[in-house]
Amino acid sequence: MFKNMMSRRAVGMVLTGAALAAGISGAATADTIRLRMHSYYGTEIDDLAQKLQDTVKEQSGGELSIQFFRGGELVATDQFLDAVTSGTIDIVHGTGGYWSGQVDIGNIDIGLPGAWTSVEEAKAIFDSAEVVDVMNEAYTEAGAVFLMKGYGHDYDLLTKEPVTSLSDLQSRKIRATSAVAKVLDKFSIPTVFLPAQELYIAMSTGVIDGAIYGGPVEYEQLKLNETAKYYTRLNMLMPGWTDTYLANPDTWNKLSDEQRKILSDALAQYAEDIYAWLAENNQAVADKGDVFEFATLPEADAKALTQAAQEAVWQEEAARSERAAKFISILEENARAQGRL
Repeated sequence: MFKNMMSRRAVGMVLTGAALAAGISGAATADTIRLRMHSYYGTEIDDLAQKLQDTVKEQSGGELSIQFFRGGELVATDQFLDAVTSGTIDIVHGTGGYWSGQVDIGNIDIGLPGAWTSVEEAKAIFDSAEVVDVMNEAYTEAGAVFLMKGYGHDYDLLTKEPVTSLSDLQSRKIRATSAVAKVLDKFSIPTVFLPAQELYIAMSTGVIDGAIYGGPVEYEQLKLNETAKYYTRLNMLMPGWTDTYLANPDTWNKLSDEQRKILSDALAQYAEDIYAWLAENNQAVADKGDVFEFATLPEADAKALTQAAQEAVWQEEAARSERAAKFISILEENARAQGRL
């Protein structure tokens, strides 16, 4: 899942200079602890990254320094976890989907179809003591330090023709990720997976009739508004993905309590700034009034999607481990409390 913000693909924070050359983390070898941070975002959040760097430097009195790398600049996204656990990177800003083959809760961590329908709901889940324990346990076992969560935004359907119900999609081919495709298959909706860079050509030539990829700002960035204009809110997953921040254990352990707090607080603000940036830009696209035509899937269909997701995806993820099953049971309890199951 996923976001465009196009080249957001890479990984974490690494120590540099003589300390790195010496093969050690370097936290105590110089007056300034130099960290490399790698995000999967591209140039679109450069100002937020600079704010993070400035804040950490100022709040630490120059003791901490972040060298920020954009997506794709150092490490491929599927190498994020290996990079942060090996110490190649100090802090990684990624999503659980990048390492789902290595961490049993990776797919659940990023967000399963039907898991939550608002950022408040998602935060309540991830802030709960049970889920915090699950996250800490899973990432400690994987060899990383789980720092915090961040939140994405819209993740809905863009089509060339209007959509009034799920049945409208049975004669159309929709681009979707594997998890969403399994849900749509329950409604006999044909799907195909294509990378972001192929969506424009695929939509304009009729290879696909629609896509579930992101929000208004991402679709506009891909210029998909030139090929399709009907944006349908599915109420299936909002935010459509979550971010996960991990640290290298050796690096983290060599920081003082004060330095950890400074870094954690700054990263938390950075994560909030990204969410605000996404929200503001998605709303700005909607406010233009002539980019997309907006509609919402009927409530009954949205509820049916959640039920189908539980059958097609949730139980499959639960079978991966006892820990994954525990996480899924928390999601099920929440969905029942929200009236979606």
